[in-house]
Amino acid sequence: MWWIFAILSAIFAALTAIFAKVGIRGVDTDLATAIRTVVILILAWGIAFFRGGTNTIHTLTKQNIIFLGLSGIATGLSWIFYFKALQLGKVSQVAPVDKLSVALAIILSVIFLGEKLSMQGIIGAVLIIAGTIVLINS
Repeated sequence: MWWIFAILSAIFAALTAIFAKVGIRGVDTDLATAIRTVVILILAWGIAFFRGGTNTIHTLTKQNIIFLGLSGIATGLSWIFYFKALQLGKVSQVAPVDKLSVALAIILSVIFLGEKLSMQGIIGAVLIIAGTIVLINS
């Protein structure tokens, strides 16, 4: 079941790049990021309220809050740099470089989370990196 959500995530991430490229024409990228963030904020809180996710807000630990906050900072910085890259470059080149995050996440999961990496995982990460290099040089 997880893979269905992962595919949906990939589809919407692809649409994000296309919609953003059109939406940032002639717009300051920081303003564009702020607008996008407000929309996501409303959507995320709406879903959390609707699905009952806010019922467990009292169970958040200090560690949960710190690391979710750090994740939010990383996301925000990622969006700011992504929009600037989209404004300056082609989607067909920016999007693959952005997806290097997959290979980086694999590497960081081994280093910081102690996750075990299979040979398939290593090959997959190498292929992602190689594919990115091929796409950005096209």
